[in-house]
Amino acid sequence: MAIPFRERNPVPIGAAGLAVIALLLALAFNIDKLPLIGGGDHFSAAFSEAGGLKKGDDVRIAGVKVGKVDSVDLAGAHVRVDFTVTEPVRFGQDSGASVRMKTLLGQKYLSVEPAGSGQLKEHSEIPLQRTVSSYDIVDAFTDLTTTEEDIDTDQLAKSLRTLSDTFKDSPPQVRDALNGLTRLSRTVASRDGELKRLLASANSVSGTVAERNKAVESIIKDADLLMVELNARRDAIHTLFTNTSAMAEQITGLVRENRAQLKPALDQLTQVLAVLQKHEQDLDQTIRAMAPFTRMFANVLGNGRWFDTYIQNLTTPVTVGGH
Repeated sequence: MAIPFRERNPVPIGAAGLAVIALLLALAFNIDKLPLIGGGDHFSAAFSEAGGLKKGDDVRIAGVKVGKVDSVDLAGAHVRVDFTVTEPVRFGQDSGASVRMKTLLGQKYLSVEPAGSGQLKEHSEIPLQRTVSSYDIVDAFTDLTTTEEDIDTDQLAKSLRTLSDTFKDSPPQVRDALNGLTRLSRTVASRDGELKRLLASANSVSGTVAERNKAVESIIKDADLLMVELNARRDAIHTLFTNTSAMAEQITGLVRENRAQLKPALDQLTQVLAVLQKHEQDLDQTIRAMAPFTRMFANVLGNGRWFDTYIQNLTTPVTVGGH
């Protein structure tokens, strides 16, 4: 006879429930490692140097994203890049890989270049011979400048002239080619200073661009923040525009309704302004002439908060002796 569920011992039931919950949590945190529903196929590639590649960067085939970089670690004298391919794509056993530039700000991605037949086996490593590391333009200009500075242009010209003299009895085509090399060496030697300045300027420009990467990135981030703020205040801006439009309509209606009263007033105001403008110089001279009088009048008559004034002959003079 089966024991009812409510009468069973709750301890083993609770322990089993906790075990199931723990198992589900473990699967949830490691779902990308599951063979059937995980994050795809795992591979690796060996590079001479990382070239700015980091965990989380894209993995692309022919420019299309097919996965992501899992880790970038030092493995002896080279760098090991582990990556996962999540899309159902095929690339042969002789496939190669390279680190390429994704944006002008220096972000990189791992490019897988299919080659060969069949499918590269999972957990296989693309060897160092089939990988190409990233080469920044700053490093290119720096190395070019260093190499060019180490060239002895006079010795190079002398060597080419010696080679030309050695082959002077050769067929005309060979002599012409060597003469061309001689002229080329002379041109390089004569423009040595200009080439050094040009390469130094190119190196300076590339260095400046590299130094301003953070500034450009900051500008882009600030612009993004501005757009986010404008989007957040979209309702307020819309209300402002709506109220402004309504106010303009009200002002237009007010002017239209009071046009009959406003026009005579504006005409009179125009006439007054015309008269004032016509007598502008007279008004200016009057103000200038009244200034000294007003100042002297205030100085003579001022007595605290009062004015003491005497006006002569204001009353009729009184005669003495009936005369």
